[in-house]
Amino acid sequence: MSSAPRKRSDFMLQRARIIAEAGVNHNGDLARALALVDTAARAGADIIKFQSFRADKLATPAAAKASYQQATTGGGQSQLEMLRSLELSESEEREIAAACAAANIGYLSTPFDADSATHLVRHVGVSAFKVGSGDLTNAPLLLHLARFRLPVILSTGMGTLAEIEQALGVIAFGYFREEAAPSTSRAFSEVLLERRAWSMLREKVTLLHCTTEYPAAAHSINLRAMASLREAFGLEVGFSDHSVGIHLAVAAVALGATVIEKHFTLDRNLPGPDHRASLEPDELTAMIAAIRDVESAMGDGRKIPAPEELANRSVARRSLVVTRRVCRGERFSADNLGVKRPGNGVSPMEFWTYLDQVAPRDYEVDEAIEP
Repeated sequence: MSSAPRKRSDFMLQRARIIAEAGVNHNGDLARALALVDTAARAGADIIKFQSFRADKLATPAAAKASYQQATTGGGQSQLEMLRSLELSESEEREIAAACAAANIGYLSTPFDADSATHLVRHVGVSAFKVGSGDLTNAPLLLHLARFRLPVILSTGMGTLAEIEQALGVIAFGYFREEAAPSTSRAFSEVLLERRAWSMLREKVTLLHCTTEYPAAAHSINLRAMASLREAFGLEVGFSDHSVGIHLAVAAVALGATVIEKHFTLDRNLPGPDHRASLEPDELTAMIAAIRDVESAMGDGRKIPAPEELANRSVARRSLVVTRRVCRGERFSADNLGVKRPGNGVSPMEFWTYLDQVAPRDYEVDEAIEP
């Protein structure tokens, strides 16, 4: 990863894009999908994301469900059967995208096969791709996506730095070798030796740190890995959050995440694989509000008084005063000089400057020293 150019650490000045992950929480129902669009828009999300797939191209009949899927949907059907019940048709995807445009929220979908990706570009009009963690090593799909030369948001759950670098090599090859077919996987690492490849990756690719478990326990999240990704590759880094609650997503923004992705649902008690690990509408709204507060609070890093603080200086700070009556000609000393509020007089930093000076006039108790 030493070939990756470094990027200036100005991430704290950016506004995170918030992706409300609808995923398959529509349960194959268009009306519910449209309700999810409305909910995400009202919550203030920048983007709502769905999933585009054909079950028969994604899993074989022998594919088992993940343990969390068995826990949420039972073991009575295979993964393939479950996926078939969660598909959206191409016409439904177009209708959802139109609803997003009307609601002024971005539409995004994760394609799980080449045909779905092509449909999203040619018939839905997506302007970017989101790649799920499960396809981090799916070189044929990554190459197909990169051929469209669109931005890619790449989740890295279950991945190592070496696997992420390989994926970036595939994407860079697709960006720059539009017609060429790789002869071996070595072609992907070779393209990363070109400076322009990293320039293009910095422009178009965002890496999402992720823990692929639903829900993911806090101890497994490892938010500091975002810094490792940023250091290794010099790309924008975000967080795809599978934990319970909103606090870790908010913490990720404070650590510089430029994208936050979080599952949400209309009702956590609905049947389906992902509802239990998703936010409900009021929680999504609260998360987005908290993230925007954190971004506002991050500031620009300069340690100067906030304008709102200036009026409190005289109230909270202190000035030099006499602690007993002092007559003209008497010398100031530790016995007759002290510091008290308000702070609109001589700064206590000058305490030692005034020691042994001659009082120019009479001072009453608690009267402020004149500069």
